[in-house]
Amino acid sequence: MAARREPKKWSAEVARRSDALDLEPGVFLLEDPRRIARSLKRSAEASHRRKSTPFRSAMSMLTFYINRAGETLPEKRRTVLEEAKTELRKVFGRVPD
Repeated sequence: MAARREPKKWSAEVARRSDALDLEPGVFLLEDPRRIARSLKRSAEASHRRKSTPFRSAMSMLTFYINRAGETLPEKRRTVLEEAKTELRKVFGRVPD
């Protein structure tokens, strides 16, 4: 009888080894939305592999993480990450007038 394997968490692997961005370890676990945004900005601007603008790459990675966590993401964590989207727009100068 073959041993059962745990299903691989491909989304966690993407966050760890993204083709587009080299993320700071634990960036999505930070408590300060502004720190998350600044870290994503640094990663996106430093990347030479991304296929889009730094802003779009950073926002895509953040949105991807939120969406992949789905219903398992605690409400407090979701709130911090959603606030990080607003902060990301600010650090890239994308806040509407």
